[in-house]
Amino acid sequence: MSSRLEWLGSLPLEEAETHLLTCNASRTWARRMVANRPYADESSLIAAALTGVTELSWIDVEEALSAHPRIGERTAAAHRSEREAKWSADEQSGASAADDQVKADLASWNVTYEEHFGHVFLIRAAGRSATEMLSELQRRLGNSVADEQLTVRRELADITGLRIRKLLEDK
Repeated sequence: MSSRLEWLGSLPLEEAETHLLTCNASRTWARRMVANRPYADESSLIAAALTGVTELSWIDVEEALSAHPRIGERTAAAHRSEREAKWSADEQSGASAADDQVKADLASWNVTYEEHFGHVFLIRAAGRSATEMLSELQRRLGNSVADEQLTVRRELADITGLRIRKLLEDK
């Protein structure tokens, strides 16, 4: 077991949950992750994190979504820590580097998406340009609610896995 996993495994329940909530803001997800400690290795931890996202109720997914700002915005109301806010800003760096027209289009299409689906547009922004994210946002507006919920879960799982890795790297 790596020292990073030992660190996570040794934390008191509430403290471990607080750290995990920076990776995924669903309390149900974080509690399950803490309850299933220790993990044999980092791959097992990440696999459990990804599986855990697929097992969440839609209400739990919506709780996780509440911590994600709109693409192109700096913060969400539900950021639980400076770490989470920084990760989100870093992940969205492609949007912040966009020209003014693309930023305006993102802002407008974000609202359209939210009016259509009832929640923030979620995409793993890391490594994507603002233009790519805008194109994906526009494309996904054609999804059915059920298809979009599946897509949101995949994106949430990708973000969760990325953030688990970041959490472990910080230790």
